[in-house]
Amino acid sequence: MTTSRTNPKVDEFLSKAKKWKEEYEKLRTIVLDCGLTEEFKWMHPCYTFQNKNIVLIHGFKEYCALLFHKGALLKDAHGILIRQTENVQAARQIRFTAVQEIVELETILKAYIHEAIEVEKAGLEVNFKKNTEVVIPEELQTKFDEIPAFKTAFEVLTPGRQRAYILYFTEPKQSKTRVSRIEKYEQQILDGKGLND
Repeated sequence: MTTSRTNPKVDEFLSKAKKWKEEYEKLRTIVLDCGLTEEFKWMHPCYTFQNKNIVLIHGFKEYCALLFHKGALLKDAHGILIRQTENVQAARQIRFTAVQEIVELETILKAYIHEAIEVEKAGLEVNFKKNTEVVIPEELQTKFDEIPAFKTAFEVLTPGRQRAYILYFTEPKQSKTRVSRIEKYEQQILDGKGLND
């Protein structure tokens, strides 16, 4: 194992951290013990193996976390990996709210990091779901049935645009809100435009 060097940008990040400072420092020590290269990407400490992203340290209001870039490929023997949102396909987090939790999990965390390195060494890739696997909400389907031209207009949009609309339309919990969103964007879809065009 090569001795890991620390990155001055991460030193600076840690010196400015108002929250999770102690947790970040403990996570940093654990990750560096695993022989990864410390870099600073996306405004966060990021750790790489042969220039491939393995794990990132980041913090939120309620927790700080280790984010495994290909966490979906880890076995997760301890059931501690968390998928941030259902739209996240590859990355998984292990969350912490106190430095003590990190200390208690140290050996497990190192095992997960080593497994993530092995995943990278083996060249494994996450199979991203195709955009076609998006579920059409009932309200949109009703509209399609009512106006065939609207359905046709929607189907000729790029998969990315279709997906953006569907995610936007399915966001609200209430059906009437979903209906009003669909109606609001009906003309835009008929004009062949995407959600943000």
